[in-house]
Amino acid sequence: MKLKLLTASLCAAALYASAAVADHGPTMVGGASMLPERNIIENAVNSGDHETLVAAVQAAELVDVLQGDGPFTVFAPTDEAFADLPDGTVDTLLQPENLEQLQTVLTYHVVPGNLTRDALWEEVMENDGTVAFKTVQGGYLSVIRNGNNLMVMDAQGNSANITVIDVAQANGVIHVVDRVLMP
Repeated sequence: MKLKLLTASLCAAALYASAAVADHGPTMVGGASMLPERNIIENAVNSGDHETLVAAVQAAELVDVLQGDGPFTVFAPTDEAFADLPDGTVDTLLQPENLEQLQTVLTYHVVPGNLTRDALWEEVMENDGTVAFKTVQGGYLSVIRNGNNLMVMDAQGNSANITVIDVAQANGVIHVVDRVLMP
C-alpha cells in the first residue's frame, strides 16, 4: 500500500518543475557512458560509482518507481559517500525491517522535475544564493551557491558537493553528489 502511495505521489509530483534537460550526449559516470535514452535505473546499474545506491533502491522496492515516466531530479550519492556513513548504517538500512526508513532516505534524494544545473543556478540566483526544493519524501533540500558551483544541504545542515552535473536520463536528470543526504 505504501509503495502504491509513493508511486502515486511521484507521478503527481512529476508535473511540478519541468525545465527541459539539454541533450549533450552521454556523460561518463563511474567509468560508463550514461545514455540519455535510458531511464535512471538503466543508467545507474552501469555506473561503477553507484553500486550501493542501486542495491539500496532494489532493497527499498523503488526500482519500478524510478523507471517510471518522471521526470525526476536525483541527487545520487556515490559508493564512497555511502562508505562515509557511520559503520553499520548501510547494512542496517538494507535490512527488510527497515524498508520504510530506507525509502525515506532514498526518496529524500529525489526532487520532482528536470532540474538541470542551469535551472538550479537560476533559482539559486533569484533567491539570493540559496533555494529549498521539496523532495519526493516530503522534506526539503537546499541548493546553495558556493562560488561558481552548487552544493546541496540536507535538513541536518550537512552539505554535499555536486561532482557531476546534468546526467541526462529518459525520465529526468541525475546530479552525482559526494554525501548521503539525511532528512
